[in-house]
Order: sequence, then C-alpha cells, then structure tokens
Amino acid sequence: MFTTILLTAFNAVFPIVLMIALGYFLGRKGFFSPEFLKKGNRLVFRLGLPAMLFLNVYSIDSLGDIPWGIVLYAALAIVAIFLIGWCISIAATPVMNRRGVILQCAFRSNFAIIGLPLAAALGGEEAEAVAALLSAVTIPLFNILAVISLSMFRREGEKVSVKGILLDIVKNPLIQGIALGIVALVVRMGQEEVFGEVMFSLKEDLYIVYTVLSWLKALTTPLALLVLGGQFTFSAVKGLRREIIAGTVCRLVLAPAIGLGGAWLLTRMGVLSCGSGDYPALIALFASPVAMSSAIMASEMGGDEQLSAQLVVWTSLFSAVTIFGISCLLMALGLVAA
Repeated sequence: MFTTILLTAFNAVFPIVLMIALGYFLGRKGFFSPEFLKKGNRLVFRLGLPAMLFLNVYSIDSLGDIPWGIVLYAALAIVAIFLIGWCISIAATPVMNRRGVILQCAFRSNFAIIGLPLAAALGGEEAEAVAALLSAVTIPLFNILAVISLSMFRREGEKVSVKGILLDIVKNPLIQGIALGIVALVVRMGQEEVFGEVMFSLKEDLYIVYTVLSWLKALTTPLALLVLGGQFTFSAVKGLRREIIAGTVCRLVLAPAIGLGGAWLLTRMGVLSCGSGDYPALIALFASPVAMSSAIMASEMGGDEQLSAQLVVWTSLFSAVTIFGISCLLMALGLVAA
C-alpha cells in the first residue's frame, strides 16, 4: 500500500517537474527567446488560464451538491494560512515584491491541476467529487487572495491603496474567467429549475466557442510549464535561499498542518464531519505544491519572477515526499482508506 501511495504522489507531481525540466533544457538550447517567454507568460495569463477556469466552473454539475460545511472550513483555513503567511513573508525578506510571492506560495496550492487526480487516487470517486465541489469556492478564493498578496507588496516606492487592490481584483483575467463561469453556470442551472431541462447549452448550442475554449484549456498547462522552465535559472538559488526555504516550508509543512490538523481536531470535537472521502480531497487542497499559475501572475503583477519560478519547482519536487508522508499518517490514523 505504501508503494501505491508513493507512486500516486510521484505520478501526480513529476509530470509537472519533467515539463519544467524540458522548458529549462529548451531555454538553454536557445529555442526560447526572452521575448517569446514574456509573450508566452502573457498569453497564458490573459487567455489560457481564464479559459481553463471558466470551463472548470461551468462544468460543475450543481451548486446544490456542494458540502457547505467542508467548503466553509476549507475557505476559513485558507484565510488563516494567508494571515499567518503574511507575518512569515514579512519576517522572511526585506524585499517588498518577494513578500507577496512567499505569501502567495503559503496559501495557494496547485488544486486546479493536481487536486482532482490526486484526490481520486487517494480516495476514489467519492473523494474526486468532493474535490471538484471544493474547487468551485477555493479556486476563486485563491485568485482573489493572490491579487491582494501581490498588490499589497509591490516594488519599493509603489503606493498601495484599497481602491487599487479592488481594481486589480476586478481587472484580473483569472477572476474574470471565474466570474463568467459562475454566470454561465447559474444560467444553465436556472434553465433546469424553470423548464426542467437545459434549453440552451454552451457545449451543444455554441459548440465552436466551446471547442476553442477547450483547446485553450488543453494548451495552457504545457505552455505555462515550458515557459516557467525556460525562465528558470539555478544561479538564482543562492541569492534567494532564505525566501525559497520560507515559501517551501509554508506550502508543504505549514499549510497541511493547519488545513488537515484543523479538520481532524474539529471532527474530534464534533464541530465538523470529515469522512473518508473528505480527507483525500483536503490532502489535495492543502498539501499540493504551489500553483504554477502563481508564477505567471507574479510575473504579470510585478512580483519577483525568479523567486516565484523557483518556488513552483522546489515545492513540486519536495511535495512528492510530503504528500506520501501525510497520506501514510492519515492512513495510520484510519482517516484515509488503506
């Protein structure tokens, strides 16, 4: 069983690492120019990721199926990690635009890409369903908090205002994609409620648009990882060692400890009800490496590009070990089916 868990963690994480490694190799061989990498970042941020998030939200079967107790807990835990990560990021570095990157790393996991397959591997269809429903709330929350993180800690000399942060949230392409997905989902569900069936479907009645969005979604992850690898430089590790350690520990140790430890404690107290299908979904949410889109967003919003890329790589590498350890622990406690 332990071998199965290790293979699950390895198979979930290492395709990402290998794509980044391929991007790094191609970058060193001159396949990617600095201008291509910059435009690739912009394409993913402004077109690919919004299309992916739109379809992820639109594909949810019903908001009525969402387990609101677990969802509310997950949202509150993410906010708690955000607040603790805020303090740690300030202590970890004096450089303003690195603080936002560390803070984003603390609370924002790669739930959109790793979450569903990891939850399914650990807990089967029940856990995969819980993870899919959690994503409807947690992914929008991740993106809103990410905008706040990167807006609060701008480069030295740049002023921060509440109005500016709110504008950044409204203008953020990822949040716009999620908002449009929610509108489309509500329209689709409203038809089912009023007419008993879907009279107009994006997939059926606007097939061309749906197909293009699907292609953009399929393009986004590999392109983002190749661009990330092309930007990666090992020479930056030495100058960023303290920040890399802080971000990696926050993502892979602090976040799982708070998210999973809190769920276990509240369940023991009778406040929350977490079953065998919930814990695998929470592992996927809190123990996954930092989202690859965090590096794209940091680059577009003035965060430290090198640090954000380093954190994606190192959290992805070490998360295979930490996911394995966390899964073994929860199996030993009887919280995840062995």
